[in-house]
Amino acid sequence: MSSSSSNALLPPASMASRTLNIEAGPALDNKEEELEEDDPFDITNTKNASVETLKRWRQAALVLNASRRFRYTLDLKKEEEKEQRRRMIRAHAQVIRAALLFKLAGKKQIGATVKPPTPTGEYAIGLEQLVSMSRDHNSSALQQYGGVKGLSDMLRTNLEKGILGDEDDILKRRNAFGSNTYPRKKARSFLRFLWEAWQDLTLIILIIAAAASLALGMKTEGIKEGWYDGGSIAFAVFLVIIVTAISDYRQSLQFQNLNEEKRNIQIEVMRGGRMVKISIFDIVVGDVVPLRIGDQVPADGILISGHSLATDESSMTGESKIVHKDQKAPFLMSGCKVADGVGTMLVTGVGINTEWGLLMASISEDTGEETPLQVRLNGVATFIGIVGLVVAFSVLAVLLARYFTGNTRNSNGTVQFHKGETSISQIVDDIIKIVTIAVTIVVVAVPEGLPLAVTLTLAYSMRKMMADKALASPAYSLKSLLYFCNYIRYKVLLSKNKSIKTFDQVRRLSACETMGSATTICSDKTGTLTLNQMTVVEAYIGRQRLDPPDDSSKLHTRISSLLFTGIAQNTQGNVFEPKDGGAVEISGSPTEKAILSWAVKLGMKFEAMKSESTVLQVFPFNSEKKRGGVALKVQDSEAYIHWKGAAEILLASCTKYMDLNGQLQSIDGEKEFCKEAIDDMAARSLRCVAIAYRPFDVEKIPADTESLDKWVLPEDDLVLIGIVGIKDPCRPGVKDAVKVCIEAGVKVRMVTGDNIQTAKAIALECGILSSDADASESNIIEGKVFRALSEGEREQVAKRITVMGRSSPSDKLLLVQALRKGGDVVAVTGDGTNDAPALHEADIGLAMGIQGTEVAKESSDIIILDDNFASVVKVVRWGRSVYANIQKFIQFQLTVNVAALIINVVAAVSSGDVPLNAVQLLWVNLIMDTLGALALATEPPTDHLMHRTPVGRREPLITNIMWRNLIVQALYQVGVLLVLNFAGRTILGLNDETRERANEVKNTVIFNTFVFCQIFNEFNARKPDEMNVFTGVTKNYLFMGIIGITLVLQVIIIQFLGKFTSTVRLSWELWLVSIAIGLISWPLAVVGKLIPVPETPLAKYFIRPFQRLRTARSA
Repeated sequence: MSSSSSNALLPPASMASRTLNIEAGPALDNKEEELEEDDPFDITNTKNASVETLKRWRQAALVLNASRRFRYTLDLKKEEEKEQRRRMIRAHAQVIRAALLFKLAGKKQIGATVKPPTPTGEYAIGLEQLVSMSRDHNSSALQQYGGVKGLSDMLRTNLEKGILGDEDDILKRRNAFGSNTYPRKKARSFLRFLWEAWQDLTLIILIIAAAASLALGMKTEGIKEGWYDGGSIAFAVFLVIIVTAISDYRQSLQFQNLNEEKRNIQIEVMRGGRMVKISIFDIVVGDVVPLRIGDQVPADGILISGHSLATDESSMTGESKIVHKDQKAPFLMSGCKVADGVGTMLVTGVGINTEWGLLMASISEDTGEETPLQVRLNGVATFIGIVGLVVAFSVLAVLLARYFTGNTRNSNGTVQFHKGETSISQIVDDIIKIVTIAVTIVVVAVPEGLPLAVTLTLAYSMRKMMADKALASPAYSLKSLLYFCNYIRYKVLLSKNKSIKTFDQVRRLSACETMGSATTICSDKTGTLTLNQMTVVEAYIGRQRLDPPDDSSKLHTRISSLLFTGIAQNTQGNVFEPKDGGAVEISGSPTEKAILSWAVKLGMKFEAMKSESTVLQVFPFNSEKKRGGVALKVQDSEAYIHWKGAAEILLASCTKYMDLNGQLQSIDGEKEFCKEAIDDMAARSLRCVAIAYRPFDVEKIPADTESLDKWVLPEDDLVLIGIVGIKDPCRPGVKDAVKVCIEAGVKVRMVTGDNIQTAKAIALECGILSSDADASESNIIEGKVFRALSEGEREQVAKRITVMGRSSPSDKLLLVQALRKGGDVVAVTGDGTNDAPALHEADIGLAMGIQGTEVAKESSDIIILDDNFASVVKVVRWGRSVYANIQKFIQFQLTVNVAALIINVVAAVSSGDVPLNAVQLLWVNLIMDTLGALALATEPPTDHLMHRTPVGRREPLITNIMWRNLIVQALYQVGVLLVLNFAGRTILGLNDETRERANEVKNTVIFNTFVFCQIFNEFNARKPDEMNVFTGVTKNYLFMGIIGITLVLQVIIIQFLGKFTSTVRLSWELWLVSIAIGLISWPLAVVGKLIPVPETPLAKYFIRPFQRLRTARSA
């Protein structure tokens, strides 16, 4: 059990006793864990599973239809082919580039020039020349065109303001240079799914048997009467194939639609002088795109300007190498990631005209991925299948032995086989019927659809979660959808850039079910627990407090000039002032927007301040150092370095401060005052940011570009200009969400880069810390203190940590590793590029959709698009629902399996006949496999789920509660139906009927009763551990619809399709008998739930001997 259980986070014992957990089960001891390691189906985490592990469980699985069973698992062969294709395209591109460089080197020696550009429409350069220059990284061609400035003129682009961006301009650019899309491979047709459904070995045998029976029947009984036996089996098989194909095809369409937006990243571009968010598909040649750490390069382009810009080109070159970009190496490739620095690029190639486009168009994407639950269900299916095969062969052997020994009789009482008298054709026909029964038992026994039920319930759950969030969450503008696989679709055209309802995006299906097992959530503060709507509410200039904070009357012109310059130049944000005098538009991160808004209110003119100085070097904000800086040249003789960052960290580097009169003063005597001001603001949950600068000697600035790029900005001897306190309110409902987690046994930990006092205040406000007394040193820690501990000490301390302040991404990674070693199932949120290792290491990585970088999202499993902690809690709820729904389906399916197999085996051994024939069993299989999965695997989550402890990684799928329910119902069904089989003629009052007629009515009643038992038991399966199984049933329209369809079809089968199903019409009295017997399963379920169950899972008693035997053999 997780360490979180020792922190009073689990429900009290009284609650646990009232709410019996269906998934409950004790932890395994070390010996048992060693035994279970040999189980190929025991994969607790498929997130980073090796290829050998994935191959192992596939080889161990008993599969009748591989194409269907493994459809939604990772196609290992296709993955290998895809990687070979990638290597081939990369190698081809490298060869072309090397040949071009060799050619250019030769031309350079003889002074050859590049062919002049060919105009295309309104543009002075053609598509072919652009593509050739970008793809070949042809620097000579770029210089010949006049560099990036000359190229922008050819493309009619303003490097400062971007393209015009109106519809006419964008249409012309698309017509001239193409769109940022590439052709996609056609999806599989419905006929392909029909073919795959047909591949089931048992169905093929049944078709052959049906064909033989059809031929023999028509030969012996004539066409009019002889086609019923074979035709009915063939029709039933075709019905199963068609229903299976339709179900799989609809599921495929769903995944196809869900996958539609996987590459649809929302990015910022400069158009008409303002920053706008557009879909990556709407990028056009000529666009000016800002690049920041963690961004994906959306198209091929040329660097306009940048500082310390470096990209990770491993996605294209295959080499994990960081490539620095400057004016000597200005070419940027689509699909790469920005690893460091900042810059802007001019788009020169889009869509299929880029190497990335060619690569993506040449490979088919495999969205398959096995989940731990899916692998375990394959193990369950294999075990059930083996039992079914043994039973089927036993029935076959018994029936054949009874037949050839003359112990099998027809329905009228005559012996079927007389040695030397029965014709060959009659013998063949009888044997075909016997084989058909045995094969049909295999069809029913081997649950091919069981592993697929995981995919169904996950896909359905994600769709419902989307709708749930759409109703419950506020509207945001959608941002940053990943180009990797996701399974959520929203029916809105994102290219219209409208504000829409939010939802979660799932990159790995396994993460959804793993969230059901999460024991701890390590959450960021900003934007997750808070609204991320920041405003400056307090400000100090020097040691004087501004009241109100935007009161500029007290500011000296010297202070204003330095303050505004530092804010305007040391930011990745932007201020757009419309010429028509409209509202000012401010873009950037929430912190930057808050500071920019404050400066604008103080009177800052953004464009004017930027034009008064030249940027020499930029140090982008770093989450490790908690600061960002910029070196500026104001005049030929003046240079300044401006810093902005965490107040107490920047304060430590200050030696002076500037007072309200613009005079420099020593800070030695005022540091204590500043620290108290910072602590006071932090205690009121304000984020404290300091703004400082230092003058720098112009002569000491590196003269050449290469040295300037490597120049490390000085961080000491700073002059403090001011400190601002930024308010970021807690999200509404976050306290309730934290409370739900605590009641569900999930410990919430806050991991933030903010001041420890700010973190403590927010934690108290959110309910993560219950009181000031709870905010002890053992529960609250700074990142640097945790980092300094030994590995063993970190494991011990991690269990107690509730709040970690001033943490770096590496501290978050260390915490995740320590918690996982301690046995926790860890979910972690992250938004920065440096959070990627922690997101990858965690059991469930949750990236933020609004503030998260593309690198963070690529390393995550789920993207929370509204950055809301309440959404994380909903994922936990749905994760538990997935696991519970699968268990409901297993209980229902195993009950049907056990009952059908026992009834047919006992009847076959005792009387040589089976009450349930092939067609009837195929109908039962349809109810159980397809309709049952739809009905039970799509149950919505309930509050009851969040009153349980998390599901353990190694807890058995079939719990003792499920075994109890299953055995009670199966024994009842078997007992009642066997009584009807052997004494039905007397009980049903059929002694006056002929033997043949009595047997037909009796078998029809058995079949009808069996189906009604399953219909009523389907309600019982909804709530395996609750007395009231009808809670919420009327709200589940799909469940009620499937029950209704099953009832209608059953009536049609009995009353009108007797020739096909070997049944007869029943009187209303016999219908009432069937319904009454089925109805008894409801009170019986209530009585059964009063039976206590042992704590030790029954599965261990069955599995342990086999594991020990296997271990002994391997030894």
